[in-house]
Amino acid sequence: MWIRWFRDIGVDDIGVVGGKNASLGELLRELGRLGIRVPNGFAVTVGAYRHFLRSNGLEDRIRRVLADVDMEDLDHVVHRAEELQAMIVGGGWDPALREAIVSAYELLSEEVGVDEAYVAVRSSATSEDLPEASFAGQQETYLMVRGAEDLLHSVKKAFASLFTPRAMVYRHQHGFAHDGVALSVGIQHMVRSDLAASGVMFTLDTESGFDDVVMINGSWGLGELLVQGNVVPDEYYVHKPTLRRGYRSLILRRMGEKARRMVYDVRRHRPYVEDVPEEDRKRYCIGDDEALQLASWALAIEEHYSNKHGRPTPMDIEWAKDGLTGALYIVQARPETVHSRKDRGLLRLYRLMEQRPALLQGIAVGNAIAQGKVRILHRAEDMIFFEEGEVLVTEMTDPDWVPIMQKASAIITNQGGRTSHAAIVARELGIPAVVGTSDATEVLRTGQAVTVSTAEGETGMVYDGLLRYKVEDVDTTKLPKTQTKIYLNIGNPEEAFRNAQLPADGVGLARMEFIFASWMKIHPLALLHYDALDAELRAEIDGLTWSYADKASYFVDTLSQGIAVIAAAFYPRKVILRFSDFKSNEYAHLIGGTQFEPSEENPMLGWRGASRYYSDEYREAFLLEVQAVRRVREEMGLDNLQVMVPFCRTPEEAERVLEVIERGGLKRGERGLEIFMMAEIPSNVLLIEEFSKFFDGFSIGSNDLTQFVLGVDRDSGLIAHLFDERHVAVRTACKHIIEGAHRMGKVVGICGQAPSDYADFTEFLVRQGIDSISVNPDALLKTLHTVAEVEVLQSAHREG
Repeated sequence: MWIRWFRDIGVDDIGVVGGKNASLGELLRELGRLGIRVPNGFAVTVGAYRHFLRSNGLEDRIRRVLADVDMEDLDHVVHRAEELQAMIVGGGWDPALREAIVSAYELLSEEVGVDEAYVAVRSSATSEDLPEASFAGQQETYLMVRGAEDLLHSVKKAFASLFTPRAMVYRHQHGFAHDGVALSVGIQHMVRSDLAASGVMFTLDTESGFDDVVMINGSWGLGELLVQGNVVPDEYYVHKPTLRRGYRSLILRRMGEKARRMVYDVRRHRPYVEDVPEEDRKRYCIGDDEALQLASWALAIEEHYSNKHGRPTPMDIEWAKDGLTGALYIVQARPETVHSRKDRGLLRLYRLMEQRPALLQGIAVGNAIAQGKVRILHRAEDMIFFEEGEVLVTEMTDPDWVPIMQKASAIITNQGGRTSHAAIVARELGIPAVVGTSDATEVLRTGQAVTVSTAEGETGMVYDGLLRYKVEDVDTTKLPKTQTKIYLNIGNPEEAFRNAQLPADGVGLARMEFIFASWMKIHPLALLHYDALDAELRAEIDGLTWSYADKASYFVDTLSQGIAVIAAAFYPRKVILRFSDFKSNEYAHLIGGTQFEPSEENPMLGWRGASRYYSDEYREAFLLEVQAVRRVREEMGLDNLQVMVPFCRTPEEAERVLEVIERGGLKRGERGLEIFMMAEIPSNVLLIEEFSKFFDGFSIGSNDLTQFVLGVDRDSGLIAHLFDERHVAVRTACKHIIEGAHRMGKVVGICGQAPSDYADFTEFLVRQGIDSISVNPDALLKTLHTVAEVEVLQSAHREG
């Protein structure tokens, strides 16, 4: 049988119609009843491909050419590939096979309601879209094909693409015999995304492998430019567990540049690339409701394939929006092939051992550090100059670059996003890449030694020279279990997905100040009083908030997304968010801050923490923080998020702050909300039982506690030698806090720097019965072992 309609095939038919077509049939047949829209079409089968070869006498000729290919000589591979493709494209159609394809196309056109339908012609190899090897991009796809002759020619070109140099090298690298792979071709009704938008989505975070999110990328027009890395797409993250519970769990949106798009010229019957108008660049290509709809479909697809395979199966999915109807469609789905193959119990941690200013920054792909000499190439044809272990630097890549990429220690590109070709291949090869740098080919030079780091969050760094770094492999299944909870201190939301995979019980301190400084950058009062600012300052604020008519909404949106990323990463584990704790001099550094901040002689002892929250001068700004927390907990469903009040001097202040928080819509005890207090000043120590009436627990801030107990300005270099968190006075204060809080039935943790630095201080805290210890991510494993050893000794002592 030469033609099989999508509605009649499924994943069990890979041998007949190839991986891509089998997947499309499975989606249409099995998931269409759930409302997932998949464009209809049919497959030209593997049998038709083999009949085409036989009828043209090509089988033996192809076998002879393949037997002669030196797969280690890339130039030789290219010449033999060209010879093989020319044979196939030059072949003629057997009348019966031609009639079968044309008749099916006419039926599809009739079903669509036109004389000649636009279709996508997609290659579908029998070794494609497998969990162990995706083969993505190895064969060709032809879009906006119309008419019988154009269709037949495109099918032949798709047949021939089984023997592109990149496909031949890929099969060789993955151990697939060339004569053991055959090709089917999918003919699919074309979604007019050239008039709207298209993109890709994964049912995990492609960099960290964190699998509780759906990551969606999208841009205007046909999807080719996005995949090639020619555009910076819009990006959306949806949290899967809370989406399943019915919440609007779009935790993060990032607007991409989307400067170019591929559209179709219906008069000339060809696609072309054009600049995107400024007004379209400055709006998202799909709305929030559409992103949530796509994420819901992604969940259904992942669940279906997981049940089918009998194991969790993360998915790589392509979507498109029809500009004529406004409808969303799924046009491809395949198992994700990078993180799904990894041992989830094994963590490989990379850490730079020295610091140096970065030469370049871009989007980090992977989580590793690599080094080598730079090789700048502008064309794939120059692959003969590339040497094993060099760092590939170029404008962008496409599938023709794969043979070079396989020899690289790292990849750096001017263009591209997280789902660009360079990013996808780098992940599959397991090498770090920094994409979207804009000017790597100009800043770097061939022969220059560099260190490429993608282990520092979502921003990839390129450093001059060969920096020292450390690699540590951790088997999380063999780590000890402790009664004392071990939490993490987190500031940067961009590192949350990676850090969430560490064996921590949650987050003991999420620092709101980092989101203020790095994400929002603007003083909240400057946003609330925007109209009263001078023109120059308004212009600076407009540069960041141009899409917001209500400037306060920018603050709430941005802050809630930063908080949500951290809460979602650790869900359902507890995340304790500390409300903002900048000092007045630090607030002044925010845009517009000097207009609203006093000049204080000693900001460390001044207007900070709780005293701000209820003051007439700052209360309205603090209520924006409360509003952001409410959105995360109530709209996004992340009820693992708890909050903490810093620098609360008196019980009377505690009462006033809780009144303001409740006025903002957050009430202690409702919807499981817990409110904690930082214990960090002598009044907290002395009146711990009084403070216990207002809070659910405490977190010792050892940095400030040491400062105020010893009377040492921790910012002064002159007396830095006196700053010692392990001093007996500080230990006595900690002991008093723990004992007093426990008498009142409250929990006590610590989130200061001391446990991250000093094992003996950690031992002291465990012996005092502290409930949790929160440390920096790089100190987690050391702290875990220290705590476990102390608990074992305590247990042995009790039994003895």
